Amino acid sequence: MLFRRKSHSSKTQAKSQAKPQAPRPKAPRALAVAGLPVPLELRESARARRMTLRVDAGRGLIQVVIPVGVPEAEALRFVGRHDGWVRARLAALPPQLPFADGAVVPYLGVDHVVRHSPDLRGATRREDGAILVGGRVEHVARRVRDFLMAEARRELAERSRAKAALIGARVAAVTVRDTKSRWGSCSATGRLSFSWRLILTPESVLDYVVGHEVAHLREMNHSQRFWTLCAQLTGDVRTPRLWLKANGARLLRYGEGAEMVSPANDGHAETP
Repeated sequence: MLFRRKSHSSKTQAKSQAKPQAPRPKAPRALAVAGLPVPLELRESARARRMTLRVDAGRGLIQVVIPVGVPEAEALRFVGRHDGWVRARLAALPPQLPFADGAVVPYLGVDHVVRHSPDLRGATRREDGAILVGGRVEHVARRVRDFLMAEARRELAERSRAKAALIGARVAAVTVRDTKSRWGSCSATGRLSFSWRLILTPESVLDYVVGHEVAHLREMNHSQRFWTLCAQLTGDVRTPRLWLKANGARLLRYGEGAEMVSPANDGHAETP
C-alpha cells in the first residue's frame, strides 16, 4: 500500500481556506448627540443580530447595542427613527434621588433623613430615623453610599450563612456590588453576590433575595424543587418579586446607579 505525502502547497492552501476570525467588539463609547437630552453610549456585541435600544436609568444615558461592524452613522439613524420612544422612556423615569443633606433614603424599607453636620465625630451612622454624616459637604454622597454598602454587606452575609446552615450548605464567599443586571447571583463554586441596593428594600424583599440565592446552592435551576426550597428559606416568594418588579427602577435612581436588564446566561443562577 502506498501512502501519498501531502505537499507543502496543499497545507498552504488549507490554511488560506481557513475561516477568518470574527472581528472583536470595540470598547463602549459615549457620544453627545445634538437634540438628545442625555448622552448616547454605543456598545458592540458579538452576540447581537440586530440593533437594540435601552434606557440606562441609573447612569442617565441611552445605550445602543449594535452588531460588530455596524457603522456609527447607521446606529445614529436607528436612534433617530426611535426618537419618540426614547423621549417617552426618559420622561417616565423616576426622578434622580441624590444622597444629600435632607434627602430621604429608605433603610430596609423604613425612610431615614440624611442629616449632615460638619462637626459630627465618628463614623456615619443611623440614629432616631436619621443617617448622620460628618465631614465636608462634598463628601456626603460618598459617605452615605459607603455606609449603606457596609450595612448591606453585613446584613446579606449574616442572612446568607444562617440560611445556608439550615440546609447544610456552605457559602464560599459573599460579595456586594453595584450590579448592573441582577439583584443577586450564585456561582457553581458557592460564591454569592448581591446588589448593595437591597439594603434600601423592605426587609422581606432582602430576605427573599438571600433565600433565592442560598436555594441555588442546592438547586442551580428554577425547577419546582428549587421554588419549594426557596419558600422554605424565605416564606413569601410572590410578594417580594412583585415589589422588585414595581420598584426596581426607583432603587437605581438613588446615588449613582446601574441598569436592570435581562442578562445572557453566564453560568450563574440569578434572582429574576
